[in-house]
Amino acid sequence: MDVNEARNGVLAALLAYSAWGFLPLLFRELHSVNSVMIVAERTVWSLVLLSIILIFTKGYGEVRALFADRRRATMTLVSAVLLAANWLLYVWAVESGQVLEASFGYFINPLVNVVMGMVLLGERQNKLQTISIVIATIGIGIQALGLGNVPYVALGLALTFGFYGYFRKTAQLGPASGLFAETVMLAPFALAYVIFNIATTGIGAHGDPYLMFMLILTGPATAIPLLLFAFAVRRLRLTTIGMFQYIAPSIQFLVAIFLFGEHLNGLRLFSFALIWLSLMVFSYDSFRRRGGRG
Repeated sequence: MDVNEARNGVLAALLAYSAWGFLPLLFRELHSVNSVMIVAERTVWSLVLLSIILIFTKGYGEVRALFADRRRATMTLVSAVLLAANWLLYVWAVESGQVLEASFGYFINPLVNVVMGMVLLGERQNKLQTISIVIATIGIGIQALGLGNVPYVALGLALTFGFYGYFRKTAQLGPASGLFAETVMLAPFALAYVIFNIATTGIGAHGDPYLMFMLILTGPATAIPLLLFAFAVRRLRLTTIGMFQYIAPSIQFLVAIFLFGEHLNGLRLFSFALIWLSLMVFSYDSFRRRGGRG
């Protein structure tokens, strides 16, 4: 592969995962807006931006083919619901001061995907993968001790995103076309909620220029990293992309501690250390099995 293409792919991956890592800063600015409204606005403005992108990329043909196929359309509807649930849980976690637990959820997401492959697809795991899953399970248990309860937010984020990826694959759409199809399905409900909320409680954040700008910004903040990610995937080996996926939760982890002042006790730190160890084992095994082929 051309060196410049690979360099551009690395830059795109860094930008995408960094943007996802700093996303809590945007949602923290919207702390006065309820989580459902943020997700509704995020859906609407993502749809606006993706509509423009599809005009230039001529991706509407893919979307029309999807809606003509009942099975793929049903699977996309399921993935859309899972995506909305993931967005809502994540925004709520940021607004309620649980960014640390949210980052924990995205750290364990690759391992959740492995377990899903075992349970849903009958995939068999080798010794190192089994060890990584066991270490992660112990880490989740210790995280529960550190929190004083089951880490529902982390598990909810990992499971909704894991199942989202599972159902998303069945639709076989490109990133922009797929996200557009999902947001089209969610948009009527999102718009209905926004209109109902304005009619019953007033214009609220929509009357504040700064908050309105932040709400509009949730659209690009959703779509652009995804498009950068798609650009990177076409230019980099999968093993290389796999190493980048830990950038976002690592940034979220640091943001939670140093910018949001969330408390990290000894048990929770130990649980993160176990997750990092688990990911190291998992990543080493992936790299070893692919033999650098990607």
